[in-house]
Amino acid sequence: MEYRVLKYFLAVAREENITKAADVVHVSQPALSRQLMQLEEELGTELFVRGKRKITLTPAGILLRRRAQEIIELTEKTCREVSSDDQELSGIISVGSGEGETFRLFSLIMEDFLHQHPQVKFDLYSNNGDLIRERLERGLLDIGIIFGPNDRDLAKYDFLKLPEKERCGVIVPKDNPLASKDFVTPEDLIGQKLMLSKRAGVLGITRWAGEPFARYTIPITYNLAYNAAMLVSRGMGIAQTIEGAVSLYRNPGIVFKPFSPPLEITSCMVWKKNQPQPPAVHSFIAYVKQQFTGGSPE
Repeated sequence: MEYRVLKYFLAVAREENITKAADVVHVSQPALSRQLMQLEEELGTELFVRGKRKITLTPAGILLRRRAQEIIELTEKTCREVSSDDQELSGIISVGSGEGETFRLFSLIMEDFLHQHPQVKFDLYSNNGDLIRERLERGLLDIGIIFGPNDRDLAKYDFLKLPEKERCGVIVPKDNPLASKDFVTPEDLIGQKLMLSKRAGVLGITRWAGEPFARYTIPITYNLAYNAAMLVSRGMGIAQTIEGAVSLYRNPGIVFKPFSPPLEITSCMVWKKNQPQPPAVHSFIAYVKQQFTGGSPE
Protein backbone atom coordinates (compact mmCIF):
# COMPACT_ATOMS: atom_id res chain seq x y z
CA MET A 1 0.00 0.00 0.00
CA GLU A 2 1.40 3.36 -0.99
CA TYR A 3 1.34 6.38 1.30
CA ARG A 4 -0.30 8.44 -1.46
CA VAL A 5 -3.09 5.89 -2.00
CA LEU A 6 -3.81 5.72 1.74
CA LYS A 7 -4.30 9.48 1.73
CA TYR A 8 -6.70 9.11 -1.19
CA PHE A 9 -8.59 6.40 0.71
CA LEU A 10 -8.89 8.60 3.82
CA ALA A 11 -10.17 11.51 1.73
CA VAL A 12 -12.96 9.36 0.28
CA ALA A 13 -13.80 7.93 3.72
CA ARG A 14 -14.05 11.47 5.08
CA GLU A 15 -15.98 13.06 2.21
CA GLU A 16 -18.19 10.00 1.48
CA ASN A 17 -18.15 11.08 -2.16
CA ILE A 18 -15.65 10.35 -4.95
CA THR A 19 -16.07 13.70 -6.73
CA LYS A 20 -15.61 15.75 -3.54
CA ALA A 21 -12.62 13.65 -2.49
CA ALA A 22 -11.03 14.06 -5.91
CA ASP A 23 -11.23 17.84 -5.52
CA VAL A 24 -9.62 17.63 -2.08
CA VAL A 25 -6.64 15.53 -3.22
CA HIS A 26 -6.35 17.30 -6.61
CA VAL A 27 -6.75 14.30 -8.92
CA SER A 28 -9.41 13.48 -11.48
CA GLN A 29 -12.45 11.48 -10.45
CA PRO A 30 -11.67 8.57 -12.84
CA ALA A 31 -8.07 8.39 -11.60
CA LEU A 32 -9.20 8.33 -7.97
CA SER A 33 -11.78 5.62 -8.66
CA ARG A 34 -9.11 3.54 -10.40
CA GLN A 35 -6.71 3.89 -7.46
CA LEU A 36 -9.38 2.76 -5.01
CA MET A 37 -10.30 -0.27 -7.12
CA GLN A 38 -6.62 -1.24 -7.31
CA LEU A 39 -6.37 -0.90 -3.51
CA GLU A 40 -9.35 -3.21 -3.05
CA GLU A 41 -7.79 -5.73 -5.47
CA GLU A 42 -4.47 -5.54 -3.60
CA LEU A 43 -6.18 -6.24 -0.28
CA GLY A 44 -8.59 -8.80 -1.69
CA THR A 45 -11.65 -7.23 -0.08
CA GLU A 46 -14.23 -4.52 -0.64
CA LEU A 47 -13.61 -1.33 1.29
CA PHE A 48 -16.67 0.69 0.24
CA VAL A 49 -20.40 0.32 -0.14
CA ARG A 50 -21.08 2.46 -3.21
CA GLY A 51 -24.53 4.04 -2.95
CA LYS A 52 -26.27 6.47 -5.30
CA ARG A 53 -25.63 9.53 -3.14
CA LYS A 54 -22.74 8.62 -0.89
CA ILE A 55 -20.05 6.06 -0.24
CA THR A 56 -19.78 4.31 3.14
CA LEU A 57 -17.17 1.98 4.55
CA THR A 58 -17.45 -1.77 4.89
CA PRO A 59 -16.17 -3.36 8.15
CA ALA A 60 -12.84 -3.93 6.38
CA GLY A 61 -12.85 -0.28 5.30
CA ILE A 62 -13.45 0.89 8.87
CA LEU A 63 -10.46 -1.14 10.04
CA LEU A 64 -8.27 0.20 7.25
CA ARG A 65 -9.31 3.78 8.04
CA ARG A 66 -8.03 3.40 11.58
CA ARG A 67 -4.77 1.80 10.48
CA ALA A 68 -4.29 4.27 7.63
CA GLN A 69 -4.69 7.23 9.97
CA GLU A 70 -2.01 5.76 12.23
CA ILE A 71 0.32 5.04 9.28
CA ILE A 72 -0.06 8.57 7.90
CA GLU A 73 0.45 10.12 11.33
CA LEU A 74 3.54 8.00 12.05
CA THR A 75 5.03 8.62 8.60
CA GLU A 76 4.62 12.39 8.87
CA LYS A 77 5.99 12.36 12.41
CA THR A 78 9.06 10.41 11.27
CA CYS A 79 9.68 12.78 8.35
CA ARG A 80 9.57 15.78 10.68
CA GLU A 81 12.04 14.16 13.06
CA VAL A 82 14.51 13.09 10.37
CA SER A 83 14.47 16.44 8.57
CA SER A 84 14.67 18.64 11.69
CA ASP A 85 17.23 21.45 11.66
CA ASP A 86 20.05 20.75 14.12
CA GLN A 87 21.02 24.43 14.32
CA GLU A 88 18.02 25.40 16.43
CA LEU A 89 15.92 23.08 18.53
CA SER A 90 12.70 22.35 16.67
CA GLY A 91 10.19 19.60 16.09
CA ILE A 92 6.87 18.35 17.42
CA ILE A 93 6.62 16.63 20.81
CA SER A 94 3.60 14.32 21.06
CA VAL A 95 2.20 14.11 24.60
CA GLY A 96 -0.69 11.98 25.82
CA SER A 97 -2.44 12.64 29.12
CA GLY A 98 -5.64 12.09 31.01
CA GLU A 99 -7.56 14.89 32.69
CA GLY A 100 -6.34 16.01 36.08
CA GLU A 101 -4.58 18.57 38.22
CA THR A 102 -1.24 16.96 37.34
CA PHE A 103 -1.50 18.21 33.78
CA ARG A 104 -1.99 21.78 35.00
CA LEU A 105 1.45 21.61 36.63
CA PHE A 106 2.89 19.88 33.56
CA SER A 107 1.46 22.58 31.30
CA LEU A 108 3.46 25.25 33.16
CA ILE A 109 6.66 23.40 32.30
CA MET A 110 5.54 23.11 28.68
CA GLU A 111 4.96 26.87 28.61
CA ASP A 112 8.44 27.62 29.99
CA PHE A 113 10.04 25.22 27.51
CA LEU A 114 8.26 26.87 24.58
CA HIS A 115 9.49 30.28 25.69
CA GLN A 116 13.06 28.96 25.54
CA HIS A 117 12.55 27.03 22.28
CA PRO A 118 9.95 28.84 20.15
CA GLN A 119 10.51 26.51 17.16
CA VAL A 120 9.21 23.52 19.14
CA LYS A 121 5.53 22.57 19.05
CA PHE A 122 3.45 20.20 21.16
CA ASP A 123 0.80 17.80 19.87
CA LEU A 124 -1.59 16.81 22.70
CA TYR A 125 -3.70 13.65 22.89
CA SER A 126 -6.22 13.17 25.72
CA ASN A 127 -7.40 9.74 26.80
CA ASN A 128 -7.05 7.17 29.56
CA GLY A 129 -3.82 5.40 30.50
CA ASP A 130 -4.51 2.22 28.53
CA LEU A 131 -4.95 4.04 25.22
CA ILE A 132 -2.03 6.35 25.94
CA ARG A 133 0.24 3.32 26.45
CA GLU A 134 -1.11 1.77 23.25
CA ARG A 135 -0.13 4.86 21.26
CA LEU A 136 3.29 4.95 22.95
CA GLU A 137 3.88 1.36 21.83
CA ARG A 138 2.94 2.23 18.26
CA GLY A 139 5.27 5.21 18.19
CA LEU A 140 2.41 7.72 17.87
CA LEU A 141 3.29 9.41 21.18
CA ASP A 142 6.66 10.45 22.55
CA ILE A 143 5.58 10.97 26.17
CA GLY A 144 2.62 9.87 28.29
CA ILE A 145 1.21 11.15 31.56
CA ILE A 146 -0.38 8.18 33.33
CA PHE A 147 -2.45 8.42 36.51
CA GLY A 148 -2.19 5.64 39.08
CA PRO A 149 0.35 3.44 37.24
CA ASN A 150 1.34 0.10 38.76
CA ASP A 151 4.62 -1.78 38.32
CA ARG A 152 3.27 -3.63 35.30
CA ASP A 153 2.29 -0.33 33.66
CA LEU A 154 5.83 0.99 34.09
CA ALA A 155 7.81 -2.14 33.16
CA LYS A 156 8.30 -1.13 29.51
CA TYR A 157 9.14 2.49 30.16
CA ASP A 158 11.57 4.94 31.58
CA PHE A 159 9.58 7.17 33.88
CA LEU A 160 9.58 10.07 36.27
CA LYS A 161 7.16 10.19 39.18
CA LEU A 162 5.42 13.55 39.33
CA PRO A 163 4.89 15.28 42.67
CA GLU A 164 1.20 16.12 42.29
CA LYS A 165 -1.23 13.59 43.77
CA GLU A 166 -4.83 13.25 42.63
CA ARG A 167 -7.60 12.81 45.22
CA CYS A 168 -10.28 10.27 44.29
CA GLY A 169 -13.97 10.66 44.99
CA VAL A 170 -17.33 11.05 43.25
CA ILE A 171 -19.17 13.88 41.54
CA VAL A 172 -22.83 14.14 42.49
CA PRO A 173 -25.73 16.43 41.56
CA LYS A 174 -26.20 19.30 44.00
CA ASP A 175 -29.59 17.92 45.04
CA ASN A 176 -28.27 14.40 45.75
CA PRO A 177 -28.21 13.54 49.50
CA LEU A 178 -24.47 12.80 49.19
CA ALA A 179 -23.88 16.47 48.32
CA SER A 180 -24.39 17.44 51.96
CA LYS A 181 -21.68 15.05 53.21
CA ASP A 182 -18.05 16.02 53.73
CA PHE A 183 -16.84 12.59 52.60
CA VAL A 184 -18.26 9.53 50.87
CA THR A 185 -17.69 6.04 52.27
CA PRO A 186 -17.95 2.70 50.43
CA GLU A 187 -21.32 2.06 52.07
CA ASP A 188 -22.66 5.43 50.86
CA LEU A 189 -22.40 4.25 47.23
CA ILE A 190 -24.75 1.30 47.72
CA GLY A 191 -28.08 2.09 46.04
CA GLN A 192 -26.59 4.85 43.85
CA LYS A 193 -26.31 4.66 40.05
CA LEU A 194 -22.53 4.78 39.89
CA MET A 195 -20.58 5.57 36.71
CA LEU A 196 -17.06 4.14 36.79
CA SER A 197 -13.91 5.11 34.94
CA LYS A 198 -12.61 2.28 32.74
CA ARG A 199 -9.42 2.40 34.83
CA ALA A 200 -11.24 2.20 38.16
CA GLY A 201 -9.65 -1.15 38.96
CA VAL A 202 -6.15 0.13 38.22
CA LEU A 203 -6.81 3.19 40.39
CA GLY A 204 -7.68 0.95 43.32
CA ILE A 205 -11.42 1.63 43.57
CA THR A 206 -12.37 -2.02 44.06
CA ARG A 207 -9.81 -2.44 46.85
CA TRP A 208 -10.96 0.79 48.48
CA ALA A 209 -14.62 -0.24 48.39
CA GLY A 210 -14.07 -3.77 49.63
CA GLU A 211 -17.16 -5.95 50.20
CA PRO A 212 -19.73 -3.21 49.31
CA PHE A 213 -18.40 -3.09 45.73
CA ALA A 214 -20.28 -6.30 44.87
CA ARG A 215 -23.54 -4.49 45.66
CA TYR A 216 -22.91 -1.41 43.52
CA THR A 217 -25.16 -0.58 40.56
CA ILE A 218 -22.88 0.43 37.65
CA PRO A 219 -24.95 1.25 34.53
CA ILE A 220 -22.25 3.26 32.73
CA THR A 221 -18.47 3.16 32.32
CA TYR A 222 -16.56 6.02 30.72
CA ASN A 223 -13.18 7.15 29.39
CA LEU A 224 -12.86 10.84 30.26
CA ALA A 225 -14.69 12.86 32.88
CA TYR A 226 -16.31 15.52 30.69
CA ASN A 227 -19.18 13.39 29.41
CA ALA A 228 -19.64 11.71 32.78
CA ALA A 229 -19.94 15.13 34.42
CA MET A 230 -22.61 16.09 31.88
CA LEU A 231 -24.63 12.95 32.71
CA VAL A 232 -24.30 13.65 36.43
CA SER A 233 -25.55 17.21 35.94
CA ARG A 234 -28.64 15.75 34.22
CA GLY A 235 -29.39 13.59 37.24
CA MET A 236 -28.48 10.27 35.65
CA GLY A 237 -26.35 9.14 38.57
CA ILE A 238 -23.02 9.87 40.23
CA ALA A 239 -19.52 9.31 38.83
CA GLN A 240 -16.25 8.17 40.34
CA THR A 241 -13.38 10.40 39.25
CA ILE A 242 -10.39 12.40 40.44
CA GLU A 243 -10.78 15.88 41.83
CA GLY A 244 -8.48 17.53 39.31
CA ALA A 245 -10.60 16.41 36.37
CA VAL A 246 -13.76 17.95 37.85
CA SER A 247 -12.10 21.29 38.55
CA LEU A 248 -11.57 21.76 34.81
CA TYR A 249 -15.28 22.11 34.04
CA ARG A 250 -16.62 24.46 36.73
CA ASN A 251 -20.08 22.93 36.40
CA PRO A 252 -22.38 24.60 38.98
CA GLY A 253 -24.81 21.66 38.93
CA ILE A 254 -22.37 19.14 40.40
CA VAL A 255 -20.09 18.88 43.43
CA PHE A 256 -17.08 16.71 44.20
CA LYS A 257 -17.00 14.63 47.37
CA PRO A 258 -13.73 12.88 48.34
CA PHE A 259 -13.58 9.29 49.50
CA SER A 260 -13.21 8.27 53.13
CA PRO A 261 -10.94 6.54 53.88
CA PRO A 262 -8.90 8.77 51.54
CA LEU A 263 -7.72 7.38 48.22
CA GLU A 264 -4.97 9.30 46.43
CA ILE A 265 -3.18 8.32 43.24
CA THR A 266 0.22 9.28 41.91
CA SER A 267 1.10 10.06 38.31
CA CYS A 268 4.13 9.46 36.13
CA MET A 269 5.64 10.83 32.96
CA VAL A 270 6.65 7.82 30.84
CA TRP A 271 8.54 7.25 27.60
CA LYS A 272 9.81 4.12 25.86
CA LYS A 273 13.03 2.50 27.04
CA ASN A 274 16.10 2.15 24.84
CA GLN A 275 14.64 4.20 22.02
CA PRO A 276 16.54 7.08 20.38
CA GLN A 277 14.63 10.29 20.91
CA PRO A 278 14.47 13.24 18.50
CA PRO A 279 16.41 16.22 19.85
CA ALA A 280 13.30 18.15 20.91
CA VAL A 281 11.88 15.18 22.82
CA HIS A 282 15.23 14.38 24.45
CA SER A 283 15.69 17.99 25.53
CA PHE A 284 12.16 18.28 26.92
CA ILE A 285 12.46 15.09 28.98
CA ALA A 286 15.73 16.39 30.41
CA TYR A 287 14.10 19.74 31.15
CA VAL A 288 11.17 18.13 33.00
CA LYS A 289 13.60 16.02 35.06
CA GLN A 290 15.53 19.15 35.96
CA GLN A 291 12.39 21.01 37.00
CA PHE A 292 11.14 18.25 39.28
CA THR A 293 14.43 16.97 40.69
CA GLY A 294 16.46 20.16 40.84
CA GLY A 295 19.34 18.63 38.86
CA SER A 296 20.97 19.96 35.72
CA PRO A 297 19.42 19.32 32.31
CA GLU A 298 21.34 16.79 30.22
